[in-house]
Amino acid sequence: MAASGALPPLPAYTLQPLEPLIPSLPDKYLTVILPILAYWSLSMVFHVIDVYDLFPQYRLHTPAEVLKRNHVTRWEVVRDVVIQQVIQTIVGLAIAWNEDEAMTGKDDHNVAIWALRLRLAQQYVPSTLALFGLDSIRLASDVMDRAPVLAGLLAGGQYPWLAQVVNDNVVPRFAVWEMIVAKSIYWVGIPALQFGFAIFIVDTWQYFLHRAMHMNKWLYTTFHSRHHRLYVPYAYGALYNHPFEGFLLDTLGTGMAYMVSGMTPRQSMWFFSCSTFKTVDDHCGYALPWDPLQHITSNNAGYHDVHHQSWGIKTNFSQPFFTFWDRLLGTVWTGGDVSARYERARLAAQKKVDNDAAASITGSMPSDSANALSNSPYDVPEVVISGAMPTAPAGKAARQAASSREQVLSSGSAGGIPALAEETAEEQAERIRLRRSPRKASAKTNEASPAPLKGLRDRVNSGASSFHGRTGSMLGYDGR
Repeated sequence: MAASGALPPLPAYTLQPLEPLIPSLPDKYLTVILPILAYWSLSMVFHVIDVYDLFPQYRLHTPAEVLKRNHVTRWEVVRDVVIQQVIQTIVGLAIAWNEDEAMTGKDDHNVAIWALRLRLAQQYVPSTLALFGLDSIRLASDVMDRAPVLAGLLAGGQYPWLAQVVNDNVVPRFAVWEMIVAKSIYWVGIPALQFGFAIFIVDTWQYFLHRAMHMNKWLYTTFHSRHHRLYVPYAYGALYNHPFEGFLLDTLGTGMAYMVSGMTPRQSMWFFSCSTFKTVDDHCGYALPWDPLQHITSNNAGYHDVHHQSWGIKTNFSQPFFTFWDRLLGTVWTGGDVSARYERARLAAQKKVDNDAAASITGSMPSDSANALSNSPYDVPEVVISGAMPTAPAGKAARQAASSREQVLSSGSAGGIPALAEETAEEQAERIRLRRSPRKASAKTNEASPAPLKGLRDRVNSGASSFHGRTGSMLGYDGR
């Protein structure tokens, strides 16, 4: 039997280099390779879905919108993403080369340290129970025969019957429950806290820097407007940024989160890869009901897609995990249901495609005739200049939309006046159509719309299954 009041000794340990997860490939190289593999593997999944139009019913935008509303080619997107990933790799290797070599052999010792902390904490049980008028020593004696471990805890961590032989000496040992709790803390609790803290750092860093990029005109026009050439985001455009912005927003933000949270290199593999998966998924352009990343948090593809539209560009800044900063600081989109806006954009993009197809056959555009010119919804930049802006909801939503449009106008690279002119014309044409004959116009639209758009409208009109009528379902938030 061990001496009463003595503490169990900590086990000795011997450190040795940690073997790499993949033989002959050091972990420091794997750490920088995995996020790139994660980026392109998930991007290609969504690209295949795009190319073969596998789930049109879950698209946020139609192929016509991708073709006509974006102001950058896919080649330019791939080029800039590769540039950012080269910078990301260089920074990652620089961090890895300046870190100490990963060692192993101390895990049992560290678990025992947590068990020792639990044993020491039990010394305060008697005094804590005394505050409530309870005699812990008497309670311990009452339950000793039935629950000796509980008796030892009530007595302040006294387990004289728990002993082990170390170097021919009888010394105390830890209770089984102490080791189970200590292992849970070391292997699960601490990594979870580190992961959560790293997420908080990334979300905070990206929110305030992203918001600054929109609030400061020079920062926006010089750097961030490049990303907003994608009015219709797609998966591998997630990291389409100015190289300096990509370094500052993504590479530096996640690198800082890794170092401040105290993660190990192998924990960082998970963190960097999960961050990459989440960023790609947020730009995928789909609201897939079986996609777990779109249900873990409300910050998903639908939520971020609003930020990429001309009327929501100064809202929904949160990236990539949670939306708490948007909600705390009042920058979440408050305009409510956005189904009409999305439907108008779809129809306008499809009309452009149809006009292009007609031009390829006839050799002329409809706008070549005077009559067509007077009715064209796309040749009206003077409408924007004169101040006839698209309709916005009242109150805070109106201010958000007006601020967003002002930023769009200031950016030539992201479409500027032409993009806003198209939106204005679309809304005016819709109001005229509804004024003339709502029922006829509705029937005509239903006949003229392609099958995917008809299916989309069916979801919009069905209420519970609509991703615009019920933004919490497909767009992933309720606009409150």
